Amino acid sequence: MSDVLLSCIFLSLPQVNGLVFVRVFIDVFTRAYISLPQLYKRFELPDSPPESMGRGRDWNVDLIPKFLMANGQLVKMLLYTEVTRYLDFKVVEGSFVYKGGKIYKVPSTETEALASNLMGMFEKRRFRKFLVFVDVIDFTGHALALYRTDDYLDVPCLETINRIKLYSESLARYGKSPYLYPLYGLGELPQGFARLSAIYGGTYMLNKPVEEIVMEDGHVVGVKSEGEVARCKQLICDPSYIQDRVRKAGQVIRVICILSHPIKDTNDANSCQIIIPQNQVNRKSDIYVCMISYAHNVAAQGKYIAIVSTTVETNEPEAEIEPALELLEPIDQKFVSLSDLYEPTDDGTESQIFASSAYDATTHFETTCNDIKDIYKRMTGSDFDFENMKRKQNDVFGEDEQ
Repeated sequence: MSDVLLSCIFLSLPQVNGLVFVRVFIDVFTRAYISLPQLYKRFELPDSPPESMGRGRDWNVDLIPKFLMANGQLVKMLLYTEVTRYLDFKVVEGSFVYKGGKIYKVPSTETEALASNLMGMFEKRRFRKFLVFVDVIDFTGHALALYRTDDYLDVPCLETINRIKLYSESLARYGKSPYLYPLYGLGELPQGFARLSAIYGGTYMLNKPVEEIVMEDGHVVGVKSEGEVARCKQLICDPSYIQDRVRKAGQVIRVICILSHPIKDTNDANSCQIIIPQNQVNRKSDIYVCMISYAHNVAAQGKYIAIVSTTVETNEPEAEIEPALELLEPIDQKFVSLSDLYEPTDDGTESQIFASSAYDATTHFETTCNDIKDIYKRMTGSDFDFENMKRKQNDVFGEDEQ
């Protein structure tokens, strides 16, 4: 989904800097989400889904699950491009953190902070005045600032404070948690951008093979598919299409788990995120669990989808995520996948081929949005400015009408 999401965002913003981008979209929606029978087929399970899992068309399973920060960059992009007219969201019911073999709710109110078992009595008093991450380092650095490793401890604190501020502002919008999730799954995001970009002349080639990226004098001029060439001046693509222009930066393991129950100790939440900080399980990077359910129109009635993900660190990746899987027991069915993490080896300015980075293990879109802005700068030579985009909207529509 990364290439179409990146491309649709750009194509939906033709007024930015007066530029109009022409893209080719190949194999667009098939990788966004799939039904349960398709999931069984994709992972080559010998049997069909049991009748107890309901109708296959009731399922929309995300292969790479992500939540949206309520006040984060992707929500701003959705608002400024007005893609929100095509989408409906539901607030994720809770955010949790793993500590000492148990999970605890990340406090969302002052009352919850004072009642939480994550901190002692004196720490609660200090936390009420300010988030003193020195005393509760795993909780604050990983569950609030959403760092994946402890590398942030060696750099100035300003970025950490800004990350906590984003979490706090996102939490303030809806109260239960800082996260949003679209009804019917993440596949609604590229579909929403696709509808809007079509207004600006976007052309789609669905489910067609990529035979060749056509080059002339070192620059991209088109994409060849089934004997036809779709012409373009610039190309955004997933790293898998240009293996000679990317390098492997690691691996991510993801395990999709079908449940017939909410996760224990989450107050029967229909959706939640659980972060297992690295230090709690003697690792170098965090483990993430995100759970959605029938309440989001992505599963049959009474069913839940929990996805565990982390960066692979050993030769036994499935053993690395055992602490998370234990939190989900009993599991009706699980689907294990390993994905290579690729990143571009050049900035694309010479070839005009701009590769996105592969999705990381995090359960939010902030790192993906940073990738979007990086590609935008490489393509246009200037930074993407949210405030400038907002001002241009007001010039056209008027501030009171937004």
